[in-house]
Amino acid sequence: MQPTTSVSFLIRSLLGLTVLGSLLPGVVLPSAAQEKFPPPVVSQGFGVNIHFTDPRPGEMEMLAASGVRWIRMDFAWGATERKRGEYDFSAYDRLMSSLEKHGIRALFILDYGNPLYDDGLAPHTEEGRQAFARWAAAAANHFRGKGILWEMYNEPNIGFWKPKPNVQDYIKLALEVGKALRQETPEELYIGPATSQIDLKFLEACFRGGLLEYWDAVSVHPYRQTPPETVLPEYEKLRQLIDKYAPAGKKIPIISGEWGYSAVWKNYDQTRQGKYLPRQWLINLSAGIPVSIWYDWHDDGPDPKEPEHHFGIVAHPYYEGRDPVYDPKPAYRAAQTLCRVLHGFRFVKTLQVEESDGTHCWALLFEKDNKPAVAAWCQDDGKTITIRLPIPQGRYRVTDSLGTDKGVLEVTSQPVPMEVTDSPTYLVAE
Repeated sequence: MQPTTSVSFLIRSLLGLTVLGSLLPGVVLPSAAQEKFPPPVVSQGFGVNIHFTDPRPGEMEMLAASGVRWIRMDFAWGATERKRGEYDFSAYDRLMSSLEKHGIRALFILDYGNPLYDDGLAPHTEEGRQAFARWAAAAANHFRGKGILWEMYNEPNIGFWKPKPNVQDYIKLALEVGKALRQETPEELYIGPATSQIDLKFLEACFRGGLLEYWDAVSVHPYRQTPPETVLPEYEKLRQLIDKYAPAGKKIPIISGEWGYSAVWKNYDQTRQGKYLPRQWLINLSAGIPVSIWYDWHDDGPDPKEPEHHFGIVAHPYYEGRDPVYDPKPAYRAAQTLCRVLHGFRFVKTLQVEESDGTHCWALLFEKDNKPAVAAWCQDDGKTITIRLPIPQGRYRVTDSLGTDKGVLEVTSQPVPMEVTDSPTYLVAE
């Protein structure tokens, strides 16, 4: 993707300025990179986390066939700077080559310590911060123009920041990285802080520390063991904080950078996981979240009782030479169905539906080529209820969340009665 030119970037280029605000105090122009975020169109913002730079044979083909258009992956400092000041990005060159063949973009996490600096702990000295910032700028410059989201660390509010979380040290590091990126690659996207859950206290400290001057988006990991729709009030509180601290005129979206449901949590299984994936992506889309990354691509291990092993949309065993190379779980089928049935449809609005028994139900209206489509479901697990749906007259092809064709619904008047369950049903005008 070619860098997007903006007034801000042109002025910086013409005047040789790193920070426009130093010329015009109190005036902050929109980021030059803002138009690079995906529009609210299925499936341009959907993705999965991965844990490899070299895919196994057949792996990228299966991943791409799910319909996702993003991956999120660690971009490890310690693995790419093994000698001070010398950078080896070849593993990520190979990964980018694999992704580009399938039209998939990358969210790379600038993360973790390096044994060459600060004893391998999270950078906390001036030397360590400067070294990290030089490395981050070199990485962004190496891959500039490829549409990458550069994310500042991973879950620094919990144990990933060694030896223990320290928000002030994180802010100092993120500021140095922001300055370096804006000087070297001002058109590249820089986001953060990738908090574990929506940690408003940590986030507000980051905003108060000036990081919204540099970030193009705020990334969070909204993990929970409640239904996906329960995230909405938290997004609203976060938006209020962003609005409070954002530079004037700068639009800063929220990104759901990592969020999934383990199939072996208490009261969970693969079926429930498969119902929650499309609901998560759809509710994020309705909330204006441009990128939604599901954790994880494949199960990380075989232990039937270890929750960390069962976040994947495909199972753990790899079958070389077989098609598909992994066993798909219901979550994979649900992702594939959503991305196929509503491909290219733009979210329009959340519809008000009449509910038969007070159950909270959702109906999202989409449009493509002047044709409407609807995704509808109820929030309560295990329920099947009738709603009355206000949609235009016409013939609608009905598909369930796993891709089964349920025939045609003739809408001759509205609102039309329709049965919904706790997994989405899709109606697409013919």
